[in-house]
Amino acid sequence: MERLQKYMARCGVASRRKCEEFICSGRVKVNKHIITELGFKVDEEKDEVLVDNIAIKPEERKVYIMLHKPTGYICTVKDEKNRKTVIDLVPIKERIFPIGRLDYDSSGLLLLTNDGDIYNKIIHPREVINKIYIATVKGVFSKEEMVKFEGGIDIGGYITAESKIQILKESYDQCEVKIIIHEGKNRQIRKMCAALGHEVLSLKRIAIGDIKLGDLEKGKWRELNIKELNYIKKL
Repeated sequence: MERLQKYMARCGVASRRKCEEFICSGRVKVNKHIITELGFKVDEEKDEVLVDNIAIKPEERKVYIMLHKPTGYICTVKDEKNRKTVIDLVPIKERIFPIGRLDYDSSGLLLLTNDGDIYNKIIHPREVINKIYIATVKGVFSKEEMVKFEGGIDIGGYITAESKIQILKESYDQCEVKIIIHEGKNRQIRKMCAALGHEVLSLKRIAIGDIKLGDLEKGKWRELNIKELNYIKKL
Protein backbone atom coordinates (compact mmCIF):
# COMPACT_ATOMS: atom_id res chain seq x y z
CA MET A 1 0.00 0.00 0.00
CA GLU A 2 1.22 3.52 -0.75
CA ARG A 3 -0.19 7.02 -0.62
CA LEU A 4 -2.30 7.92 -3.60
CA GLN A 5 -0.24 10.98 -4.59
CA LYS A 6 3.00 8.96 -4.52
CA TYR A 7 1.43 6.26 -6.68
CA MET A 8 0.21 8.89 -9.16
CA ALA A 9 3.69 10.42 -9.40
CA ARG A 10 5.15 6.95 -9.97
CA CYS A 11 2.69 6.56 -12.82
CA GLY A 12 4.10 9.70 -14.42
CA VAL A 13 0.98 11.82 -13.93
CA ALA A 14 2.84 14.82 -12.45
CA SER A 15 5.03 15.73 -9.51
CA ARG A 16 3.82 14.55 -6.12
CA ARG A 17 2.84 18.07 -5.10
CA LYS A 18 0.86 18.56 -8.32
CA CYS A 19 -0.82 15.20 -7.81
CA GLU A 20 -1.97 16.41 -4.39
CA GLU A 21 -3.65 19.35 -6.13
CA PHE A 22 -5.40 16.92 -8.51
CA ILE A 23 -6.69 14.92 -5.54
CA CYS A 24 -7.93 17.97 -3.63
CA SER A 25 -9.75 19.27 -6.70
CA GLY A 26 -11.71 16.01 -7.13
CA ARG A 27 -10.03 14.87 -10.34
CA VAL A 28 -8.99 11.46 -9.00
CA LYS A 29 -11.09 8.32 -8.56
CA VAL A 30 -10.19 5.03 -6.91
CA ASN A 31 -12.49 2.15 -7.80
CA LYS A 32 -15.00 4.66 -9.27
CA HIS A 33 -15.12 6.75 -6.08
CA ILE A 34 -13.79 10.33 -6.01
CA ILE A 35 -10.98 10.66 -3.48
CA THR A 36 -10.04 14.01 -1.92
CA GLU A 37 -8.12 12.70 1.10
CA LEU A 38 -4.33 13.13 0.80
CA GLY A 39 -3.67 10.31 3.23
CA PHE A 40 -5.61 7.78 1.15
CA LYS A 41 -3.61 4.65 0.28
CA VAL A 42 -3.92 2.35 -2.71
CA ASP A 43 -2.85 -1.17 -3.60
CA GLU A 44 -1.69 -1.19 -7.22
CA GLU A 45 -2.50 -4.90 -7.52
CA LYS A 46 -6.16 -4.44 -6.54
CA ASP A 47 -7.20 -0.81 -7.00
CA GLU A 48 -8.11 1.01 -10.21
CA VAL A 49 -7.01 4.65 -10.20
CA LEU A 50 -8.36 7.17 -12.70
CA VAL A 51 -7.26 10.76 -13.28
CA ASP A 52 -9.79 12.79 -15.25
CA ASN A 53 -11.52 9.44 -15.90
CA ILE A 54 -8.41 7.96 -17.53
CA ALA A 55 -6.91 4.85 -15.91
CA ILE A 56 -3.27 5.16 -14.88
CA LYS A 57 -0.58 2.57 -14.24
CA PRO A 58 3.10 2.80 -13.26
CA GLU A 59 5.44 3.61 -16.12
CA GLU A 60 7.53 0.61 -17.09
CA ARG A 61 10.48 2.76 -18.14
CA LYS A 62 11.81 5.66 -16.09
CA VAL A 63 12.79 8.61 -18.26
CA TYR A 64 15.21 11.43 -17.44
CA ILE A 65 15.35 14.21 -20.01
CA MET A 66 17.44 17.35 -20.49
CA LEU A 67 15.71 19.98 -22.65
CA HIS A 68 17.02 23.28 -23.97
CA LYS A 69 13.81 25.21 -23.43
CA PRO A 70 13.20 28.06 -25.88
CA THR A 71 11.29 31.18 -24.90
CA GLY A 72 7.57 31.08 -25.62
CA TYR A 73 6.87 27.79 -23.84
CA ILE A 74 5.45 27.24 -20.36
CA CYS A 75 6.66 24.63 -17.88
CA THR A 76 3.56 22.56 -17.34
CA VAL A 77 2.03 19.35 -18.64
CA LYS A 78 -1.17 20.98 -19.90
CA ASP A 79 -2.20 24.63 -20.19
CA GLU A 80 -5.78 25.83 -19.76
CA LYS A 81 -5.12 28.68 -22.22
CA ASN A 82 -3.81 26.27 -24.87
CA ARG A 83 -0.34 27.84 -24.89
CA LYS A 84 2.64 25.78 -26.02
CA THR A 85 4.17 23.68 -23.23
CA VAL A 86 7.59 22.10 -22.85
CA ILE A 87 5.94 18.67 -23.17
CA ASP A 88 5.20 19.53 -26.82
CA LEU A 89 8.95 19.54 -27.45
CA VAL A 90 9.58 16.00 -26.17
CA PRO A 91 7.45 13.58 -28.25
CA ILE A 92 7.89 10.32 -26.31
CA LYS A 93 5.26 7.80 -25.24
CA GLU A 94 6.00 8.10 -21.51
CA ARG A 95 4.08 10.72 -19.53
CA ILE A 96 6.71 13.13 -18.21
CA PHE A 97 6.58 16.34 -16.22
CA PRO A 98 9.06 19.21 -15.73
CA ILE A 99 11.21 19.45 -12.62
CA GLY A 100 10.86 23.04 -11.45
CA ARG A 101 10.24 25.84 -13.92
CA LEU A 102 11.61 28.40 -16.30
CA ASP A 103 9.23 31.25 -17.00
CA TYR A 104 7.63 31.86 -20.40
CA ASP A 105 10.23 34.46 -21.45
CA SER A 106 13.28 32.48 -20.23
CA SER A 107 15.28 29.77 -21.95
CA GLY A 108 17.84 27.15 -21.09
CA LEU A 109 18.29 23.95 -19.13
CA LEU A 110 15.16 22.17 -17.96
CA LEU A 111 14.91 18.63 -16.60
CA LEU A 112 11.86 16.41 -17.16
CA THR A 113 11.05 12.96 -15.80
CA ASN A 114 8.34 10.48 -14.87
CA ASP A 115 10.19 9.58 -11.66
CA GLY A 116 8.57 11.29 -8.67
CA ASP A 117 11.46 10.39 -6.35
CA ILE A 118 14.01 12.12 -8.58
CA TYR A 119 11.70 15.15 -8.78
CA ASN A 120 11.76 15.46 -4.99
CA LYS A 121 15.54 15.02 -4.81
CA ILE A 122 16.01 18.10 -7.00
CA ILE A 123 13.14 20.24 -5.68
CA HIS A 124 13.89 19.42 -2.02
CA PRO A 125 17.58 18.43 -1.99
CA ARG A 126 19.45 17.51 1.19
CA GLU A 127 22.26 19.83 0.08
CA VAL A 128 22.33 23.16 -1.77
CA ILE A 129 22.14 22.87 -5.55
CA ASN A 130 23.50 25.90 -7.38
CA LYS A 131 21.73 27.03 -10.53
CA ILE A 132 23.68 29.13 -13.02
CA TYR A 133 22.10 31.69 -15.35
CA ILE A 134 23.30 34.10 -18.02
CA ALA A 135 21.26 37.31 -18.14
CA THR A 136 21.34 40.44 -20.27
CA VAL A 137 20.01 43.44 -18.36
CA LYS A 138 19.43 47.13 -18.95
CA GLY A 139 22.14 49.35 -17.51
CA VAL A 140 25.36 48.24 -15.84
CA PHE A 141 25.56 46.95 -12.26
CA SER A 142 27.70 49.07 -9.96
CA LYS A 143 29.94 47.44 -7.36
CA GLU A 144 27.56 48.60 -4.63
CA GLU A 145 24.59 47.05 -6.41
CA MET A 146 26.44 43.76 -6.85
CA VAL A 147 27.20 43.63 -3.13
CA LYS A 148 23.51 44.20 -2.37
CA PHE A 149 22.50 41.57 -4.91
CA GLU A 150 24.80 38.96 -3.41
CA GLY A 151 23.81 39.72 0.17
CA GLY A 152 20.07 39.24 -0.36
CA ILE A 153 17.35 41.31 -2.00
CA ASP A 154 13.77 42.01 -0.89
CA ILE A 155 11.61 40.80 -3.78
CA GLY A 156 8.26 41.56 -2.24
CA GLY A 157 8.11 40.34 1.33
CA TYR A 158 10.86 37.76 0.82
CA ILE A 159 14.61 38.26 1.28
CA THR A 160 16.62 36.11 -1.13
CA ALA A 161 19.49 33.94 0.08
CA GLU A 162 23.10 34.80 -0.64
CA SER A 163 23.99 34.54 -4.32
CA LYS A 164 26.75 35.40 -6.79
CA ILE A 165 26.84 37.82 -9.72
CA GLN A 166 29.63 38.50 -12.20
CA ILE A 167 29.72 40.93 -15.12
CA LEU A 168 30.77 39.16 -18.32
CA LYS A 169 30.27 41.98 -20.87
CA GLU A 170 29.12 45.56 -20.69
CA SER A 171 28.26 48.49 -22.94
CA TYR A 172 27.00 51.97 -22.20
CA ASP A 173 23.37 50.90 -21.72
CA GLN A 174 23.35 47.18 -20.85
CA CYS A 175 25.46 44.32 -19.53
CA GLU A 176 25.65 40.53 -19.58
CA VAL A 177 26.01 38.85 -16.19
CA LYS A 178 26.45 35.36 -14.77
CA ILE A 179 24.21 34.75 -11.77
CA ILE A 180 24.36 31.83 -9.34
CA ILE A 181 21.44 31.14 -6.99
CA HIS A 182 20.21 28.04 -5.19
CA GLU A 183 16.58 29.04 -4.67
CA GLY A 184 13.76 28.82 -7.18
CA LYS A 185 11.20 31.49 -6.35
CA ASN A 186 8.87 32.53 -9.15
CA ARG A 187 10.69 34.95 -11.51
CA GLN A 188 13.31 35.39 -8.80
CA ILE A 189 16.20 36.69 -10.88
CA ARG A 190 13.98 39.12 -12.77
CA LYS A 191 12.65 40.46 -9.47
CA MET A 192 16.14 40.72 -7.93
CA CYS A 193 17.45 42.70 -10.89
CA ALA A 194 14.35 44.90 -11.03
CA ALA A 195 14.74 45.74 -7.33
CA LEU A 196 18.07 47.35 -8.25
CA GLY A 197 16.70 49.15 -11.31
CA HIS A 198 17.87 46.69 -13.96
CA GLU A 199 15.28 45.16 -16.26
CA VAL A 200 16.14 41.68 -17.52
CA LEU A 201 16.16 41.59 -21.33
CA SER A 202 17.02 37.90 -21.66
CA LEU A 203 17.59 35.05 -19.23
CA LYS A 204 19.07 31.61 -19.85
CA ARG A 205 19.82 28.81 -17.37
CA ILE A 206 23.00 26.93 -18.21
CA ALA A 207 23.47 24.58 -15.24
CA ILE A 208 21.69 22.84 -12.38
CA GLY A 209 24.35 21.57 -10.00
CA ASP A 210 26.72 19.33 -11.96
CA ILE A 211 24.31 19.04 -14.89
CA LYS A 212 25.26 21.48 -17.64
CA LEU A 213 23.38 22.53 -20.77
CA GLY A 214 26.54 22.50 -22.86
CA ASP A 215 26.05 22.81 -26.61
CA LEU A 216 22.55 21.30 -26.74
CA GLU A 217 20.65 23.33 -29.34
CA LYS A 218 17.59 25.38 -28.44
CA GLY A 219 14.42 23.29 -28.66
CA LYS A 220 16.37 20.01 -28.63
CA TRP A 221 16.46 17.35 -25.92
CA ARG A 222 18.38 14.25 -24.88
CA GLU A 223 18.27 11.67 -22.11
CA LEU A 224 20.64 12.17 -19.19
CA ASN A 225 23.85 10.15 -19.38
CA ILE A 226 24.99 7.74 -16.66
CA LYS A 227 27.21 10.32 -14.93
CA GLU A 228 24.39 12.88 -14.78
CA LEU A 229 21.87 10.30 -13.61
CA ASN A 230 24.16 9.06 -10.83
CA TYR A 231 24.60 12.66 -9.69
CA ILE A 232 20.89 13.38 -9.27
CA LYS A 233 20.24 9.98 -7.65
CA LYS A 234 22.79 10.83 -4.95
CA LEU A 235 21.28 14.19 -4.06
